Amino acid sequence: MDFLTPLLDEQLFLLFLILFLGSVLGKLSVKGLSLGTSGVLFVAMIFGHFGYQINETIQQLGLSLFIVAVGLQAGPRFFRMMRTSGVVFGILGLFIVLTGAIVTIFVTKAFDLTPALGIGIMTGALTSTPGLAAALQATNDPIASVGYGIAYPFGVLGVVLFVQILPKLLKTDLKKDLEATSGPIRNEESPEVITIKVTNPSLNKMTLKELHFNQQFNQYNSVVISRVIRGDRNIIALGDTVILNGDHLVAVGLKEDVEKLCSQIGVKAETQFENHDHIVPRKITVGAEEMIGKTLRELELRRKYGVTVTRIERGGFEYNQSPKWRMERGDVLLAVSSEDRLNDVEKLFSGKNLTVTNVHILSLSLILLIGILAGMAPINIPWLGTITLGVAGGPLFIALIIGHFGKIGPIRARYFQPSNQVIGDIGLVLFLAGAGTTAGQGVVEVVMEEGFGLLFGGALITIIPMIVGYFLSRRLFKLSIIHSIGAICGGMTSTPGLGAASQLMESDDPAIAYAAAYPFALIFIAIIAQVLIFFL
Repeated sequence: MDFLTPLLDEQLFLLFLILFLGSVLGKLSVKGLSLGTSGVLFVAMIFGHFGYQINETIQQLGLSLFIVAVGLQAGPRFFRMMRTSGVVFGILGLFIVLTGAIVTIFVTKAFDLTPALGIGIMTGALTSTPGLAAALQATNDPIASVGYGIAYPFGVLGVVLFVQILPKLLKTDLKKDLEATSGPIRNEESPEVITIKVTNPSLNKMTLKELHFNQQFNQYNSVVISRVIRGDRNIIALGDTVILNGDHLVAVGLKEDVEKLCSQIGVKAETQFENHDHIVPRKITVGAEEMIGKTLRELELRRKYGVTVTRIERGGFEYNQSPKWRMERGDVLLAVSSEDRLNDVEKLFSGKNLTVTNVHILSLSLILLIGILAGMAPINIPWLGTITLGVAGGPLFIALIIGHFGKIGPIRARYFQPSNQVIGDIGLVLFLAGAGTTAGQGVVEVVMEEGFGLLFGGALITIIPMIVGYFLSRRLFKLSIIHSIGAICGGMTSTPGLGAASQLMESDDPAIAYAAAYPFALIFIAIIAQVLIFFL
């Protein structure tokens, strides 16, 4: 083995050896459970125990890249949820994280742990790597990684077991419970589709464009007329389409708006949507690189192709279309037109090239630069003192803002959105390799001294927030069991838990609740991990 010593002293060889062995360990699966990227952390801790160390600059680079990818991914959904009923899941995620923080304070005091070790246990119990990054920045103590590494396995397993055992204990039909419970998913933002029979004589021979600009009707901005049904004809709704008395207009929009518009235009009619004249609806997924970042207004689909977009799905949520909506890869458009026109638009959005990455180096560099500067700025918190956001919090805050807007000046975020996963994965493993080798230097001593306290404390921090989260979701927010489970998985930032929840029934509802709660929990854990140091 002596021949390896000079090789291990070379930083690049050591780094890639840790990444390779960690990736192999992370892929090993026992009954569907695996360590994933955390395998890199465990391998790095072993090397650290034997005195090998990854350069701190590599660790900081990885942290910055990973946290920016997280912010860009969460930004669009995070701020949008703040304005809709989906904020219920965000509140639930906050309660779960706050409960975890309170239990962490109790565990740290009861077992006489160091603050860094206690916060590290919390981030492992909640399976939050961004939280670990924030904890290392706040405490400046690598022992936080030890707490994370010890609590993480039960953090993963505990959520999966909770998801699988809870429905069996309740002995409830999840499908009937879902149908009987009204939750906030798709309630406020979900569009309504109705058919209006035109009876208002003032609309006779008026075009749809004239209807749109008429002061009496233009107040209903959320409403889109997708089709005009005249006798046995089904007409694509274009700007120059003429309306006649007796026509049936298929209107899509927010419930309140379409009902008010209906009262002014005519009466609600029962119409069977048969595919007359080959006019059909179709779901089209945005994939083309050149479409990302453009608005529906810029694309002019109705004028150029005779295609009307009535609704948009993103992240499991359905929204009424808006001319200002900027496309992201993965958006699903519900479009209405003839088969041939829909084929043309589908080709437009699918793109000619299979480009899946497009890292905009100028944008990425500016986000990192501004984020690091923001992280260095002192923030005065009354009664707590002055803190800084650090290399984790600063880039996260800036990436959230830029991810929300998509483009600010020369900075383009959503144009390289498909690369977020690549940037995040590379950054994460670089960070875990550095954090692991640093933490590994004292891992044996800590485990020997505090072994039981670490394991028991981590289990408490995993279990109690889930119980509190379930109680609040059912009693306070009146959510269904399946929505509650999905939101708990999001609040615990547990992807394996979501996988177990998705197997409970054939529905995307767990994933929708998870997607709504996850960004909030991700950000709250990173913030609380830095603030908690003042209470320990």
